[in-house]
Amino acid sequence: MINFADKDIKDNGEYLNLLSIMASLSRLFSESETPFIYYRFAENVFCKCFNAHNLSRSDTAFDAKIDTLGIGLKTFTFTSNSSLEKVAEFNALSREFDDLNPDELAFKLSNFRNDRINLAKRTYEIDDALYHIVARTNGKLVFFETDYDEIDISNLQDIKSTKSGIKFSDGINEYSFNRSKSTLLRNFSIPDNAYKKDIEIIDDVYSLLSKLGQINLTPSKRAGIDYIVLPLYSIKNGRKIIFERSSLNQWNAGGRARDINEMYINYPAKAREINENFFPPRDQEFILQTPTGENLRAKICQDNNKALMTNPNKAISDWLLRKVLKLDEGELATYERLEILGFDSVIVYKQDNLYSIDIMPLGSYEKFINLF
Repeated sequence: MINFADKDIKDNGEYLNLLSIMASLSRLFSESETPFIYYRFAENVFCKCFNAHNLSRSDTAFDAKIDTLGIGLKTFTFTSNSSLEKVAEFNALSREFDDLNPDELAFKLSNFRNDRINLAKRTYEIDDALYHIVARTNGKLVFFETDYDEIDISNLQDIKSTKSGIKFSDGINEYSFNRSKSTLLRNFSIPDNAYKKDIEIIDDVYSLLSKLGQINLTPSKRAGIDYIVLPLYSIKNGRKIIFERSSLNQWNAGGRARDINEMYINYPAKAREINENFFPPRDQEFILQTPTGENLRAKICQDNNKALMTNPNKAISDWLLRKVLKLDEGELATYERLEILGFDSVIVYKQDNLYSIDIMPLGSYEKFINLF
């Protein structure tokens, strides 16, 4: 298992140095002697220093990817030799847990957790995985790696009810589930041989900041200009659904013989109104790159420019229906399937007229539309 602290020391030490600098500025956020590091900062620094692909925006099981290695990135505080930390959230599936006894609940949770791990592996072509941890305690940052395995459903044991939910083990890791928050937690043990770095927290941090002067920041991506979010569902009677004979299930529509892979992604009027020039004109092809680097020939088509398709249509189907959703030919896509996997939208980025696509977590389309 790769040790990123050792790797950084052998290279140039930039990763450890940047995290140490941020940790020394903890007085900006807290009076505690435990260093503070915002998790998004830790993710971004890791990806920058190790030239990793940042997956955090898609909110799938992994936060970063290096070649075919998936990486879960975590930073948390600890006061003993272990810490119980959230590894998955199932708010949209909370109704699935009603009336289940502890054994049934542990089985259901384990399946949902494994489904999401496998979704990320398929989407980003990941073969192996690990967690990289930045743990924080008084005056120190502690770095270590640990396994990122699926839950061994065949070996579920020590299943017990708790005040907030249940706890269980698979013989390798211990888990806890909080019913009210619909969150699954895992116990992370701090190894004795973890790399430890002393941190001196600066007391007069504001004086230091005042001396820095103006800093040129890289502009953030602009909603509607640099990216748009598109839903993989429609709304009927106030409910999110995927129609059986259109969009992802266009292959099942009547009227003529259709290819079993025929599908399109909705391009709703609300999204079109935000920036009607985000995509090229109707029927004009452009390259759309998937998260794993495949270049698809895409275009906007249908009446009112309401659909995003590829040529051949099988290209987008192979990526979204077969690889990501893991649907067999002739199997209907459903919103319930999206809920289990934890995403219901896609994001399309545009940079210098180059387009790329990725999946986005539940509720992302509504958040995007509400920005305007």
